[in-house]
Amino acid sequence: MYISKQNLTTDENEIIEFITQYSFAAIVTSNNDRPNASHLPFVIEKRGDKTILIGHFAKANPQWKELLNNEVLVVFSEPHAYISPKLYDKELNVPTWNYIAVHAYGKARILSETTHMLEVMEKSINAFEADYMTQWNKLPEEYKLKMLNGIVAFEIEVSSFEASKKLSQNKTSAEQHRIIESLSRSEHDVERQIGIYMKKEIKDL
Repeated sequence: MYISKQNLTTDENEIIEFITQYSFAAIVTSNNDRPNASHLPFVIEKRGDKTILIGHFAKANPQWKELLNNEVLVVFSEPHAYISPKLYDKELNVPTWNYIAVHAYGKARILSETTHMLEVMEKSINAFEADYMTQWNKLPEEYKLKMLNGIVAFEIEVSSFEASKKLSQNKTSAEQHRIIESLSRSEHDVERQIGIYMKKEIKDL
């Protein structure tokens, strides 16, 4: 991913926080030079000095068979917002797009043991709807095992991150504040979220 110097983000804690919040991503693999992608939720966790992404495919999705071929890429790409040139100081400007994106690269391994597959499901429940765990624990083991037979659980040990925050860092303070004000009034939640990130970024500059 191309990242300009002023938009580059290297703080891993910040990256992990972003992935935790925007956990639905595209996982990209390749087969005979043809890229394939699926959209999946991911859980991220630290194990010592290692960063691990955890997820699962439907077994009917053949992409899981490509996990072990090569390095895989997982793309997290929310939120984003159109930025109008009417918000800039000078008329000689063009529209642009503000966004945050993280690319995670790594090697995957398939988790085929029943205990490991159950751990993946329980980590997903705790990440996305912890209250559901009470109901999950009451489900018959036979039902759980039948469900597990329909998925392929995996984890990715992240070897590197590429992270970009394009948040109008190259604009004047007046322009930045106008953009934030415009985004904060948007009827679209995703645009308001970019405004919140811009407020934090300006404080950090």
